Amino acid sequence: MTISFGPFTLDVGTRQLLRDGQCVHLSPKAFELLVALLDVRPRVLSKAELQERLWPDTFVAEANLSNLIAEIRGAVRDRARAPRVIRTVHGFGYAFCGQTTTAEAPDGAALRSPVCSLAWGQQRFQLGVGEHIIGRDERADVRLDASTVSRRHARLIVGPHSVRLEDLGSKNGTFRATDRLTAPAQLSDGDLVRIGSLVLTVHVPRPFATTETVL
Repeated sequence: MTISFGPFTLDVGTRQLLRDGQCVHLSPKAFELLVALLDVRPRVLSKAELQERLWPDTFVAEANLSNLIAEIRGAVRDRARAPRVIRTVHGFGYAFCGQTTTAEAPDGAALRSPVCSLAWGQQRFQLGVGEHIIGRDERADVRLDASTVSRRHARLIVGPHSVRLEDLGSKNGTFRATDRLTAPAQLSDGDLVRIGSLVLTVHVPRPFATTETVL
């Protein structure tokens, strides 16, 4: 899925913000914030809702959120006093206010087909190309109902030829084998990942796993 506004295109599957085809840098949290605002546009999201989504089960200063808004505005050349993209609702929150067009990749049907899976006990989660939230939240793509799992614990980023796992600031950590993740990590077939106290096994088709290495 891609969402375009003005000269910018947000590609959710590849986690890229493009301006006239050129990549524009956004930090992971700023990218997630922009996606959150686009998901519900033009509805206003309160600061509390955004903080819960970006930093689940964690207390952070309100300045962290305003800094991310400033980062997005800088990236898309927006101004707080004359917003074309991000509107501030003073004392409450923020909303995406730009005009958008949405498109799905030409091979969208193929991308939605399962590419890899996560196994937890007898439960198996089939996942296609795109981003998948792992957590205790009822809306999570991979829902793990355990007290050691944060509501939005981790994110699995599935590409046509790669699978990466990223922690979302969880309280109890995300691990590949015994290594706690501090940055997105590439996964391979048979890898064990630990979400809180739960251990899951990654299953990736062999041709998929060996086609390309993504750094």
